[in-house]
Amino acid sequence: MPAVFFGHGTPMNAIQNNRYTEAWRRLGLTLPRPRAILAISAHWYTNGTGVTAMERPPTIHDFGGFPRELFAMEYPAPGDPALARRVRNLLEPVKVVLDDTGWGLDHGTWSVLVHAYPKADIPVVQLSIDGTQEPQFHYDIGRRLAALREDGVLVAGFGNVVHNLAAMQRTSDAPPPDWSVRFNDWVRDHLTKGEHWPLIHYETMGRDAQMSVPTPEHYLPLLYVIGAQVEGDEVDVVTDGIDMGSVSMLSAALGTDDTNK
Repeated sequence: MPAVFFGHGTPMNAIQNNRYTEAWRRLGLTLPRPRAILAISAHWYTNGTGVTAMERPPTIHDFGGFPRELFAMEYPAPGDPALARRVRNLLEPVKVVLDDTGWGLDHGTWSVLVHAYPKADIPVVQLSIDGTQEPQFHYDIGRRLAALREDGVLVAGFGNVVHNLAAMQRTSDAPPPDWSVRFNDWVRDHLTKGEHWPLIHYETMGRDAQMSVPTPEHYLPLLYVIGAQVEGDEVDVVTDGIDMGSVSMLSAALGTDDTNK
């Protein structure tokens, strides 16, 4: 299986049709059907590492101030406790808690999957992001997760490489500030070239990085995905753009070239 990073953007994408959601839909139709999906979402940001291990993960509406239609949405994909246990074993000696009651599928994950896999018939397991750790830790976990790709598991990160809500404007066509464009272009350039060191050490971009990544949780899912990249994987930019002035919608798939040979 390839590995994919999705720039998930606003929860409203779940109930809208736009160029981003269309790109996710096309990708779901193009990729080989996964046996399961391991999701790393910006919205499960924890102290320590956890993995969902329930048979039926609930749909979590972890947002406020949106239309009732959005709160009514359900994504009833099954879980995969056996995959959760395998993830725990792969990540040893990192302690991974099997969570069978506390979490589920948050909007970072399901707002994309309702378009990519609308039937909700593929098992989904979420892996949390340990907010106490440095970027290298998250990249190293991604490297261990690469083995899952050989078993038909789609390793997918859900975040945004530019995510500054303080600078966000409420119109989708708001002109982006220069720092957001520069940082997004910088990430895309290193990503497509397979240059991981700069992406791990993104703070070296100075003010552009500080403004684009004021908090790390939306950026870090990218590191899991590039960590799962293996030799020979080419990178396909699925969609791109800056939404609402300061939210990057960059999405990219790694290893799709292998599936088309």
